[in-house]
Amino acid sequence: MSLPHGRRSFISAVASLAGLAAVRVSGDQQPRQPSAAPSSLFDTAWLEQMKGKHKQLYDLGGLELAVDPRPLRFARNFLDTFRDEYHLEYPDINTAVGISGPAFPMNASDRLWAKYKLGERSKIIDPMTKQPAVRNIFTVYDDGGDQIGVKAIQARGAVFWQCNVALGNVAQQLADQFHMPVADVRADLIAGLNPGVKLMPSHVMALALAQERGFTYMRP
Repeated sequence: MSLPHGRRSFISAVASLAGLAAVRVSGDQQPRQPSAAPSSLFDTAWLEQMKGKHKQLYDLGGLELAVDPRPLRFARNFLDTFRDEYHLEYPDINTAVGISGPAFPMNASDRLWAKYKLGERSKIIDPMTKQPAVRNIFTVYDDGGDQIGVKAIQARGAVFWQCNVALGNVAQQLADQFHMPVADVRADLIAGLNPGVKLMPSHVMALALAQERGFTYMRP
């Protein structure tokens, strides 16, 4: 059945407008732009350097170090079993240890432990002196002949990160405790991080970025 001339013109006009709208929508869907470059304050380049087939991160964000004196045993076990069963080691195997909140002392140098009494503050006892620790007892940790300290795990390619948000909270608390300017304490904490520790904008952001790059997640 043929349509009257006026009706055909109206339908044609509607179709033309719909086509223009479709073109406009399509044109608005531009390719997604890459994320802005990270601030120079933070080192995120290590994420792109971890190209191993097997990757795992260990979320120690809320770990109370006084409760679990062997927090790195899981990372050690991961590295050992891939080495023993598949003969794979770094860089084919990648590990990362994320630290935030109460676990901050693990990333702190002996100098910070002594100056800010981190052992006393976190109720961490030195197994050698049986007193509140004035040194980082996690730097070198002998677990019955097996080394599961920070240095041993770092030597096997592990990256330790520190949450900047949590570090700011620790700085505020220590500044209040020792009656010091918070900016000075914060700068001192950053300067006193263990060698190799990566300062990240936030713990949750680092967890997301690592998993986006293929790391599996474990929370001991």
